Amino acid sequence: MSPLELCASLLGLIAVWLTVRQNPWCWPVGLVMVVLYAWLFFQARLYSNTLLQCIYAALQLYGWWHWTRGDRPDERLQVSSLAWRQTCSGLALGVLGSLLLGLLMTTFTDASAPWQDATLCAFSLVAQLWMAKKRLQCWTLWVLLDVLFVALFIDQELYLTAALYALFTLLACHGWLSWRRELVARR
Repeated sequence: MSPLELCASLLGLIAVWLTVRQNPWCWPVGLVMVVLYAWLFFQARLYSNTLLQCIYAALQLYGWWHWTRGDRPDERLQVSSLAWRQTCSGLALGVLGSLLLGLLMTTFTDASAPWQDATLCAFSLVAQLWMAKKRLQCWTLWVLLDVLFVALFIDQELYLTAALYALFTLLACHGWLSWRRELVARR
């Protein structure tokens, strides 16, 4: 465990906790976290995750803007649910992204886990976009992804990060319950 991994992990825990609480400060805290993790994953030759962290940096800014300004600056963004078709479209994009990125990583890099890394990267982007729009389904996808990330990080001997993602799994369960309560209460 390096000081870099420790700092990134602590910031990650804070960012997800703030997200569950729908606090817009989750986005700038998350921005610092993803920059630190980009460097850590690059060192571990998890290039898809490095790329993911760079994209997350842009999505952190988008999420922060959307949560604080959004489509209607006079109203707070509300939790909503995706229609079945939107869910399927998002998941189809995740599959396509997994295949394309996995092929690129196996062909052009010395990535340590090219297919697993690429798949987690692609579907994480789907989950992150859904989160930025406060779609309830983001949490279900995060639970699955976080469990798979734990396995990847244990395999890569990033044990603190694996522990963080195990906590993320619990926080994602809590996030789903919390956001679902809010959605049901508004109906």
